[in-house]
Amino acid sequence: METPVERPRSRRPWTILAIVIVFALVGSVLFLGGRQSPTDSSAEAGYARDMATHHSQAVEMAFIMRDDTTNDPLRVLTYDIIVTQTAQRGMFGGWLQQWGLNQSTERPPMAWMSGHGHGVTAAAPGAMPGMASQEELKRLREATGKEQEILFLQLMIRHHEGGVQMSEGLLKLSDRDEVATLARHIVAGQTGEIKLMTDMLAQRGARPLPSIL
Repeated sequence: METPVERPRSRRPWTILAIVIVFALVGSVLFLGGRQSPTDSSAEAGYARDMATHHSQAVEMAFIMRDDTTNDPLRVLTYDIIVTQTAQRGMFGGWLQQWGLNQSTERPPMAWMSGHGHGVTAAAPGAMPGMASQEELKRLREATGKEQEILFLQLMIRHHEGGVQMSEGLLKLSDRDEVATLARHIVAGQTGEIKLMTDMLAQRGARPLPSIL
């Protein structure tokens, strides 16, 4: 009889905590339903839309690495990113629906930060900080072995730095409870994963890309 193969299990609390946070925030949205909802041009709506897109790319990269690597710690990390950021994307979409706003908009990415600065940088005007280019994604798909692992960790560290920047920017523009709570959770969670991935790179004799923070 063959022994069932178990998927890697994370010993870190981020995945479980993320799911708990999502359910707690769903409750807060319902409880606070009587409050005036954010407008289409608000920082809250812009953050929700842009972070949903930002998270979508992180999940895409994590799936690429999860399917190719045989390294258990790295598979645990990719699984955690997939579960956590997929759950958070659902929260962003739920907010927009609760606020009576469309999931997409004609407003350019990062328009909610326009005129505020707060140290947010991007690869090009209107781009979200930390996003990988199509060429970088192509390289990630085509790479193999240690080279692929190093490229994934480098790209994901920079991607997380962008998520931290955007979340810290939101915290300077909004005090809406449910949005600020999740933004703080993203800052803490992704900062912790940046340290973990930096250590993983060191184990492979490599270093992160130049920081955007």
